[in-house]
Amino acid sequence: MSNYMRPHVAGATIFFTVNLADRGAALLTERVDLLREAVLQTREERPFHIDAWVVLPDHIHAVWTLPSGDDDFSTRWGVIKARFSRQVPKGAQRASHILRRERAVWQRRFWEHHICGPQEYAKALSYCYMNPVKHGYVDAPQDWAFSSVHRDIRAGRWAA
Repeated sequence: MSNYMRPHVAGATIFFTVNLADRGAALLTERVDLLREAVLQTREERPFHIDAWVVLPDHIHAVWTLPSGDDDFSTRWGVIKARFSRQVPKGAQRASHILRRERAVWQRRFWEHHICGPQEYAKALSYCYMNPVKHGYVDAPQDWAFSSVHRDIRAGRWAA
C-alpha cells in the first residue's frame, strides 16, 4: 500500500482537487445543495476560510486557508465527502469499498498543493475560476453558477 506523506503546516493556504469516482457523472452540480450543506456543517465544526471554490459536474477545485494552529485539512475533506455521500446513491462498489464501508461516490484520495507566496495564490484562484471555461461549460468564469468567483467579483477582487 502506498504511504502518502502530506505536509502539516498550521494556518496554511492549500489548493485542492477532489474527484468523484465516476469521472463523467454530474452528481456534484445536480446535488450542489447537498454539497453546500456538507461544507457548511463541516465549517461550523472545523472552521476554515474558503479563498476560492468551483464545483464542476464530477470534481471540485478549492483554495482554503486553515486557522492558525490547525493543519488538519484531511479530516475536513473526509467529513465533507462522508456527509455528501450519505445523501446520494451509492456508486459502483467493488469488494474493497464494501470491506471499508465506502459508498464509492468519491475517489479515495485528493490532490493538494500548499501555496507558497502571492503568485502561486493568484494562479490557484485563477485556475479555480477559469476551470469551467477550460472544460467548455461556459465562455467566462462569471457565467458558471457553482463558483465563488461571484463573491470575489462583488468584492472587487476579480475582474469580470
